[in-house]
Amino acid sequence: MENDSAFMRQALDLAKQAARIEEVPVGAIVVANGEVIGRGFNCPIDSKDPTAHAEIVAMRDAAKNLGNYRLSGCELYVTIEPCTMCLGAMVHARIKRVIFGAPEPRSGAFVSNPMLMDADHLNHKLDWSGGVLEKDCSELMKGFFKGRR
Repeated sequence: MENDSAFMRQALDLAKQAARIEEVPVGAIVVANGEVIGRGFNCPIDSKDPTAHAEIVAMRDAAKNLGNYRLSGCELYVTIEPCTMCLGAMVHARIKRVIFGAPEPRSGAFVSNPMLMDADHLNHKLDWSGGVLEKDCSELMKGFFKGRR
């Protein structure tokens, strides 16, 4: 759990970078053997890419650094519960474990809806846990949207 918190703090720092460019503040890192190999934060507006969620950006970075699109054995830390698109990419990349901070009641696919990890049709099952630095992750998101209203 101590390592999970340390890695989540790095993801939170990336989420703050997203907020600075007025993107929804979500950050993610990919870890292999205790070492960060991929980093990303939300940037679909800035990059003009609807798939540029923090998780996707971090997985692209990790895949490039590994020289392989398969990220078997890797862990992905993300500040907010991943959406369906990101979960699908994690399954295809063969991510071993996903650790997220706060739930995302509108579009989260792990504990919110549609809880896809319970589906039988996925060709890869990954381990996951939520709630790591949940308060910090949630407050960052709430503060961002409060400032926009």
